[in-house]
Amino acid sequence: MTGYILAIDQGTTSSRAILFDDKMKIAGSGQQEFTQHYPASGWVEHDPEEIWGSVLVTVKAALENAGREASDVAAIGITNQRETVVIWERATGKPIHNAIVWQDRRTAPLCQKLKKQGLEKTFTKKTGLLLDPYFSGTKIAWMLDKVKGARKRAEKGELLAGTIDSFLIWRLTSGKVHATDATNASRTLVYNIEKNAWDDELLSILRIPAAMLPDVRDCSDDYGITEKSLFGAEIRILGVAGDQHAATIGQACFEAGMMKSTYGTGCFALLNTGGDLVRSKNRLLTTIAYRLNGKTTYALEGSIFIAGAAVQWLRDGIKVIGKAEQSGVLAASADPTQNVYLVPAFVGLGAPHWDADARGAIFGLTRNSGPAEFARAALESVAFQTRDLLDAMRKDWRGASAKTVLRVDGGMVASDWTMQRLADILDAPVDRPTILETTALGAAWLAGSKAGVWPKAKEFARSWALDRRFKPDMDASIRSAKLAGWRDAVRRTLSVQ
Repeated sequence: MTGYILAIDQGTTSSRAILFDDKMKIAGSGQQEFTQHYPASGWVEHDPEEIWGSVLVTVKAALENAGREASDVAAIGITNQRETVVIWERATGKPIHNAIVWQDRRTAPLCQKLKKQGLEKTFTKKTGLLLDPYFSGTKIAWMLDKVKGARKRAEKGELLAGTIDSFLIWRLTSGKVHATDATNASRTLVYNIEKNAWDDELLSILRIPAAMLPDVRDCSDDYGITEKSLFGAEIRILGVAGDQHAATIGQACFEAGMMKSTYGTGCFALLNTGGDLVRSKNRLLTTIAYRLNGKTTYALEGSIFIAGAAVQWLRDGIKVIGKAEQSGVLAASADPTQNVYLVPAFVGLGAPHWDADARGAIFGLTRNSGPAEFARAALESVAFQTRDLLDAMRKDWRGASAKTVLRVDGGMVASDWTMQRLADILDAPVDRPTILETTALGAAWLAGSKAGVWPKAKEFARSWALDRRFKPDMDASIRSAKLAGWRDAVRRTLSVQ
């Protein structure tokens, strides 16, 4: 059997496909950006048809770039932007509305209403999540309420709902399979992570018909076979995981106490807590890290909404850089005597604050503040937010010791300056792997190990290779002063004092 594995990595701003060979090395890839729609302030949408088209294009490009055919591929693994949700017609597969993206804040009033009814504890106990517009459940409820005739059609069984992975699986299998995995299900606000099942009480509160929702399977499982006409041959779909969970797997964080952080559009840190379902007292999320062979591994997660997006703001918003990779060089030239702080609450603040109404602010400006200071403040904001998450994790769980090493991935980690500053602010080592495509690699491993052509978890973990370890090298007094300034800036930014 061929050892080639295809990973479909459907992200927030682009779709990618990466073909890995039998040595788990990249043989070919394709990538295509797609349109971001902002129909109102705080609203973010994607066209599901454009996403579908981009997936088809990138898969074909990856195969062509590798000089391979679909018949050479043993299996497909899918990883996706989480919480972004689609509703489509069961009969035709046609979406009834644009996908509502994880960044979207339109359901904040509904979340506030549910909180005032005293329901947040109910949701948190069952799902490990907080009542925030970030998650999928309230987005589904919004579409059922706002799209003409949607609720009646859903109650008749005419409509299906799912995160992007489910939509892609439905399309890839020509409507034969409506399924998702446990990690994506755990982000919907209606999935009981202790019982591993859709929760009837939560579905009733949000008025979501259970029949709309996909079957929930292990991350490494049978998700059907692609329609032959799509790529020229049938390919088995054997792995699915939300992007942050796939990155956790790709970083080989299989042991309790291991931690990874992905620095993409946002930043998402996951701490493996093993079989312990740790209920956070510090407003972190409890989530399913992965589910393999029917066994659930849990994690504590901190979600930062703006990480790489702050660099995009430097480039596209205030235009102080022409390319993202210039940010580290510019930051390094900043005046060390200035203490400029950017609190990037462009779409509210995530963990551990969860303030949907907070908005971005800059503090500490002087007449001498310029592009270099703005760049440093943007990059440091990522380090400060990560420190907030790590502090909360250490309070929540004994396994998050002071010796925890952070494994990092995502576009921002290519900047040595940013990673060194991250280590300095965390006062902890930061490990950057040789393979930065950890999200796609994790999805590929799920499929490849299920297909029997890639190694099992222990051997896969041994293949993880270090590119560079960044060790803290900042004076403790400087670190303390910087952290104090950051916390004061955040306090001033919060909508509720």
